[in-house]
Amino acid sequence: EGVVVSAKMDKTVIVRHDYLKYVPKFMRYERRRSRIPSHNPPCIDAKEGDRVVIAECRPISKTVSFVVVEKKEEAK
Repeated sequence: EGVVVSAKMDKTVIVRHDYLKYVPKFMRYERRRSRIPSHNPPCIDAKEGDRVVIAECRPISKTVSFVVVEKKEEAK
């Protein structure tokens, strides 16, 4: 799950996934984020700012190996 940060490409979006990573030395969590290129099917048509659910799939191109399966929330 993440937020669409870029929808400039044809049928592809960049999804930002925020997560926490545990740092044992300091016994704390740090915030991290990853940008995942995902296929955006025409039936879902996610726009910038939408909260979406993505799932791993076969490689669609050199960088795209995820697909948007559900739109949870529209951009405000």
